[in-house]
Amino acid sequence: MRFSATWGSRDVLDTTLVHPTLVAEVSADRSIDHGGVYRHPLRFKRLRLDVSARDVPGFGAGPVAAAG
Repeated sequence: MRFSATWGSRDVLDTTLVHPTLVAEVSADRSIDHGGVYRHPLRFKRLRLDVSARDVPGFGAGPVAAAG
């Protein structure tokens, strides 16, 4: 999995996978370029203290969002 540093940049950000203990709600889109790099950053919305990390499917394992 690769994330670009900025729009139009060829720089790629380092990704560190962690064991989650908190759930955060984020705003995101599915814009991926031809190289498999996510083109837009995630935006933090809020912590979801009403949801446990066990209640959330793993990355890539959940339902696919509707296009729109």
